[in-house]
Amino acid sequence: MPTEQLHYGATAKLFHWVITALIAVQLPLGWLMPGIHRGETPGTAMTVHVSIGVTILALIALRFLWRLTHPVAPETNLPAWQRVGSEFVHWLLYVVVLLTTFSGWFLESARGWTILLYGMVPLPRLVEQGSPLGRSLGGLHATLTWVLIGLLGLHIAAALVHLFIYRDRVMHRMLPANPAI
Repeated sequence: MPTEQLHYGATAKLFHWVITALIAVQLPLGWLMPGIHRGETPGTAMTVHVSIGVTILALIALRFLWRLTHPVAPETNLPAWQRVGSEFVHWLLYVVVLLTTFSGWFLESARGWTILLYGMVPLPRLVEQGSPLGRSLGGLHATLTWVLIGLLGLHIAAALVHLFIYRDRVMHRMLPANPAI
């Protein structure tokens, strides 16, 4: 088993902030793009939305593997409930991001769309057009998005509490400008 580090390294921070930026673009794009009705083909907004989603999926999978092979010790100065809560929310974020992106891919697959990743490479369909499994899993996409928003809100609120109320170094462990602390 790999040895736990006391801080997040540059790679972990890069994964965190790139995924954060992509989700910050992805959420409004998902709500603002025009609806697609039966028989219509997805336009540029949907292609970009799915492409960003697949990029987030790849990055979160890589970040998950990185975290498994480069574990970071919880902040030792925190009460046990905060350490456990932090670990739980972090792992839940990984799972919900994975499920949200996969559910979107299942949804577009069940609709029979051909989506070109950034307009270049066709994405494989995870299920056949009209698949009941694809429709069911795809139907979870909106619900999972709300769960993700709730978890992100909790994560951000906790980081801000540590920064402005507790005034400890917890949030500094993930800030890009902070080397090993």
